Amino acid sequence: MARTVSQDVWGQVFDDEVLATAILDRLLHHCGVISINGPSCRLKNRLAAIERERDDAA
Repeated sequence: MARTVSQDVWGQVFDDEVLATAILDRLLHHCGVISINGPSCRLKNRLAAIERERDDAA
């Protein structure tokens, strides 16, 4: 499961802190959590594609 919001924001997403905690507990019970910090590869690739489109249009 990939997520773009931190674990503490899920209560706001579900509008219920207890429900969010229960859902995350069930999902993450047997999972390993890997936190990746840094620039997004998708964003980096999209920005490069935009630059190529500008160069091709010029």
